Amino acid sequence: MRFDVLTLFPEMFRGPLDESVLKRARDAGHVSIAVHNIRDWATDRHHTVDDYPYGGGAGMVMKPEPVFAAVEAVQALAEPAARVVLLTPQGRPFKQAIAEELARQPRLLLLCGRYEGFDERVVEHLTDDEISIGDFVLGGGELAAMVIVETVARLLPGVLGSDESLRHESHNPDGLLEYPQYTRPPEFRGWKVPDVLLSGHHAEVEKWRREQALERTRGRRPDLLAGDRDPG
Repeated sequence: MRFDVLTLFPEMFRGPLDESVLKRARDAGHVSIAVHNIRDWATDRHHTVDDYPYGGGAGMVMKPEPVFAAVEAVQALAEPAARVVLLTPQGRPFKQAIAEELARQPRLLLLCGRYEGFDERVVEHLTDDEISIGDFVLGGGELAAMVIVETVARLLPGVLGSDESLRHESHNPDGLLEYPQYTRPPEFRGWKVPDVLLSGHHAEVEKWRREQALERTRGRRPDLLAGDRDPG
């Protein structure tokens, strides 16, 4: 899968894209990630990408010309055309189901805004989707783009090395939070690992994990149970 990220601050992506899961995925050829500076498509000598809003108001607005030029140039770098996703607090809330939807795309182009956002013509005529990672406002779309790249990439075949890892995570297909996890030693500062996990009885372990996942979800995220229905 290919990701293209358009931003005014490409240096922000150097660390997050070059470590851990994403580094391994890139090295193995499971994903390709390219970061592009929108200023490269500004045509004046100051590389201007923003201007005052018509009608007045605080802040600056990103101009349509360099954004359209950047997206069109990046689209031409590979086939097929990418789905263009605008990162904005006005977008649809990002959830695991949306990550799974995006993971079925061969290409994603993530458009990171700054200032007061984009000229509305970018929103109306250039983008295919608008996504928000939460009901809060960031300085720009860069951190949101990083979240989406990692969340989507780890769903791709081969990236994690085991589909079992995905099946038992929080927000997995059954909608539950993940059950508690323990490792050695069996007792630490007087706190013991639950006996069932040391029993070797796989059916009992699975039953305990299911019960714990349900209890944790009811306590922390009852909204995920759709009216407190038991999804099991």
